Amino acid sequence: MDLQSILIAAGSMGGLGLFFAAGLAIANKKLHVEEDPRVTRIMEVIPGANCGGCGFPGCSAFADAVVKGKAKVGGCPVGGADVAAKIAAIMGVEVSSAERRVARCMCQGGLEEIAYQGEYLGALSCIAATLVSGGKKLCEYGCLGLGDCAAACPFDAIKISENRLPVVDNDKCTGCGKCVDVCPRDLMHLHPVNYKVRVLCQNHDTGRYATKVCTRSCIACGLCEKKCPFDAIHVIDNLAVIDYEKCKHCGLCATVCPNQAIEHLRKKKVVKNEVNATEKTEKNANAEVQS
Repeated sequence: MDLQSILIAAGSMGGLGLFFAAGLAIANKKLHVEEDPRVTRIMEVIPGANCGGCGFPGCSAFADAVVKGKAKVGGCPVGGADVAAKIAAIMGVEVSSAERRVARCMCQGGLEEIAYQGEYLGALSCIAATLVSGGKKLCEYGCLGLGDCAAACPFDAIKISENRLPVVDNDKCTGCGKCVDVCPRDLMHLHPVNYKVRVLCQNHDTGRYATKVCTRSCIACGLCEKKCPFDAIHVIDNLAVIDYEKCKHCGLCATVCPNQAIEHLRKKKVVKNEVNATEKTEKNANAEVQS
């Protein structure tokens, strides 16, 4: 090949290179999308846990959604109220005060309360046990206690107790919902921290059978329904269900539940002369109904 042919080839390649470079430069300019600087500012104030609790596949996606109006400024469960206030300031809006939510296992059927169907020798996973045999616990609605929720929690807020039930640390729980997503029996629920009364059972069997498989099961006796002065709890499909729009968290339903399937979180108070707390609560509740 002579020198002239080499020069022609080199010139042709160089010309093509310049042509494509110019095309890419024009395309970059035409197609370039300016990123809103508020996205970067929001990224600087959020924790960066990338837990997905906000409903988006990461913190950057959440920040972008906030700027585009597709997510609320208080949507980061990890950051809480402080981060929500900072994001609101960046966006120039007011943040609405929302009750913080925490996870709770809606089952009390641990090793001491539940009946067994035999020894489970499979994989130590709730999902795996559900697919194979349902684990060792006889109640088909109860907690399997194999710890999928604890393993999924990115904040170390859930521990499995010696009684093989998940215990949530409210101070660590951010309400991200990871435990809710992995529980194969839908026993992990997110509740506002101001909920003081909860039915800790999901068994829909008839009372006669439910009480045989677990000593803390709801037996659909209806005593809670009769006791409630606010018409806030009803037995639906063999299970007591609370209407939190009506519930005043008086706890009277919990006092009459024969299996202690209803939890009432009482505030710690020093009561003079050791006044009977149950009688005092009932008196206040009845007074509110009359008023």
